[in-house]
Amino acid sequence: MSEPSFAALVSRWYERNARDLPWREPGVGAWAILVSEIMLQQTPVVRVLPAWRAWLDRWPTPAALAEDTPAEAIRMWGRLGYPRRAVRLRDCAAAIVERHGGEVPDRLDQLLALPGVGTYTARAVAAFAFGQRHPVVDTNVRRVVCRAIAGEPDAGPATRPADLVATEELLPAEPAAAALASAAFMELGAMICTARSPRCAMCPAESVCAWRASGQEAPTGPTRRPQRYAGTDRQVRGLLLAVLREATGPVPHQRLDQVWHDGVQRARALAGLVTDGLVEPAGEDSFRLVGDGPPMIPLP
Repeated sequence: MSEPSFAALVSRWYERNARDLPWREPGVGAWAILVSEIMLQQTPVVRVLPAWRAWLDRWPTPAALAEDTPAEAIRMWGRLGYPRRAVRLRDCAAAIVERHGGEVPDRLDQLLALPGVGTYTARAVAAFAFGQRHPVVDTNVRRVVCRAIAGEPDAGPATRPADLVATEELLPAEPAAAALASAAFMELGAMICTARSPRCAMCPAESVCAWRASGQEAPTGPTRRPQRYAGTDRQVRGLLLAVLREATGPVPHQRLDQVWHDGVQRARALAGLVTDGLVEPAGEDSFRLVGDGPPMIPLP
């Protein structure tokens, strides 16, 4: 009898040990999974859970979100970070309604064509919502495959085409089993094969891990320098956006001037919000969230 494959070992572990997350429950629709995947980008699960539930309570279908304004999407996004994702998700909902009758498409090419849906998200939805066989590669999966198969301690900062190929080669041929394996690889990287403190003794694939066999140590420093937040334009953007989210109408420029002491940096951050389609002028000297009111009549 042949030894279990790497995918089989990890999938068995996943079936016994996977975290109980609501977007993994049987019967959760493709829209709920798509929302979770976009929210989870660069955001911890603990912060996503309440936001995901609130979002789906308000907008249980793409059509419900498409009928609302970008401003309301930004408000509901709250402090999840990277608020452009809220606008893109609303644009995505509108495209689903326009192109696919309000149903999230199941074809990879159609998913990739949706606004705000990239290589990872499209494959994740195809696998986790529709049970298809696609390599779903995030930072955790790249690290797992790099260690277990290539024997290297770290996969580097960016996904490459070779990562998709290497991951696909590990997937079972049967689509449902491949989708399970994709989820299992991701969970293993998040919970066991972590970047700095891997728990190799608890890993279901320790016996077949090339990195473990090599005896190499885990990296001691960060794979990328942590991004500074305090005092950055990103912080100032967040402060400005918080005032605009809480407002019920246009916010005078003088009110926005109070959120940050550096006028040059404040102006740059506000201009960036306008460029990113999150904020728009609301008259001669005030601003509002994009779409938060009737269309503006250009000044003569």
